[in-house]
Amino acid sequence: MSISELLGLYSGVLDELYDRNILRTANNPAADYAEYLVAKALSLTPAAKSTKGYDATDEHGNKYEIKARRLTHRSHPTRFSAIRKLEENHFDYLVAVLFEENFLVHRARVLPKSYITKKAFWQDHVSGWILSIDEELWNTKVGEDITSKLREIQRNMEA
Repeated sequence: MSISELLGLYSGVLDELYDRNILRTANNPAADYAEYLVAKALSLTPAAKSTKGYDATDEHGNKYEIKARRLTHRSHPTRFSAIRKLEENHFDYLVAVLFEENFLVHRARVLPKSYITKKAFWQDHVSGWILSIDEELWNTKVGEDITSKLREIQRNMEA
């Protein structure tokens, strides 16, 4: 296939996922897919698309920021995208999701904002707080490991 044909195929896949309400934007599909899975697994209500600082809410009004990255054979990310204005308390919990190359869930964890405030570090060149993807993040006793919940949602989608 030509480059144009491959990009057209990619575009078509994104359109189909959007039509099936899996993706909400034309951005990186990992972020939207993580938001979809987390909302299903935790019974969250997605925030409006333009909402700043959080992605979903629970029945008690708690706000969830959802961050996702994808491992590939070319890249093993070491950090999530920047968290903006952490000091403004836009969210109560951050959900970290790490996908395998084929978008199967590798790891996922719900973490309270207090943990993020202690673990994240400021980076001037992105004007935001950075959360490292490391073993401490996945193995902390703080929060909840929801890897199996997200994998179950994925399995049920395939049934």
